[in-house]
Amino acid sequence: MLDREGYRPNVGIILLNPRNQVFWGKRISGHAWQFPQGGIHVGETPEQAMYRELFEEVGLKPCHVHVLGRTRNWLRYEVPAQYLRRDHRGVYKGQKQIWFLLRLTGRDSDVCLRATDHPEFDAWRWNDYWVELDSVIEFKRAVYQQALSELSHLLPRQEPRTRYLRAHVRHQHQHHQHEQQHQPAAAALHTEAAPE
Repeated sequence: MLDREGYRPNVGIILLNPRNQVFWGKRISGHAWQFPQGGIHVGETPEQAMYRELFEEVGLKPCHVHVLGRTRNWLRYEVPAQYLRRDHRGVYKGQKQIWFLLRLTGRDSDVCLRATDHPEFDAWRWNDYWVELDSVIEFKRAVYQQALSELSHLLPRQEPRTRYLRAHVRHQHQHHQHEQQHQPAAAALHTEAAPE
């Protein structure tokens, strides 16, 4: 199903773990890594398509995730002619996508790349949210950056332990600075009190 401009409606999925790392899948028989994504079928809403693709590609069900938000508008990328079948050239232009940000509420072990007979990925890993995009096929990189940027304000706060560690480090740093500021004064007092 293409729109009038030749773009196929599609959904993209950014899946977070509790450390705000993102799910990264490696395409079967290739070296490219990417986020889960897939086409919207006739009669489907973007959200329905997202849940279907989430299960087909990652093996997760609605009970395993919490939806944090989605992009406001379609994000588009064009597919270069060398990646198109001959019968698509001149008709198919690329993808237009709604991107969803999800938080995993299940466990890593709930992920199953073989949930269907036609898996998309043969390996997966967690990466930092601002992941380097060098391993993503070139024509998708700009839309990945757009999606990550637009959805970044929805990132959950990190776990209390992380906030405590940061506060502890900041306190230690301030304490160290305080000691440094008072060391010269202490030395001066010591010098004045010393007998001649």
